Amino acid sequence: MSRRSRTLSLSLMALLYVGAGVMHFVKPKVYTKIVPPYLPAPLTLVYVSGVAELAGGLGLLLPATRRPAAWGLILLLVAVFPANVYMARHNDELFRLPTWLVWTRLPLQLVLIGWAWQFARPPQRLATL
Repeated sequence: MSRRSRTLSLSLMALLYVGAGVMHFVKPKVYTKIVPPYLPAPLTLVYVSGVAELAGGLGLLLPATRRPAAWGLILLLVAVFPANVYMARHNDELFRLPTWLVWTRLPLQLVLIGWAWQFARPPQRLATL
């Protein structure tokens, strides 16, 4: 990946997570609806995940925190996967979104994990000849 495309990818990812994190505070009721009922304190979990998205997105922008931020986002994506499954299974009661949309979110999590992995893994070193 060229330096320019890497910077663009990183900036886009940071913007995505910062935007999503902000939305957890702007529209928390939307997010509390998808917290599975077996988890305690849905609003607190929404705020915690919002802070995690904000921290991860901002952390991606600083070279010193980029790898830990990317790992944190990977862990966050794994942690919120049950909420996405719950949303897909209960869409008719919660949102009535197109079925294809809510079920597409599940494999999208793998794409987002792969995207974050690009910045979580150790930097590639050029082999010396």
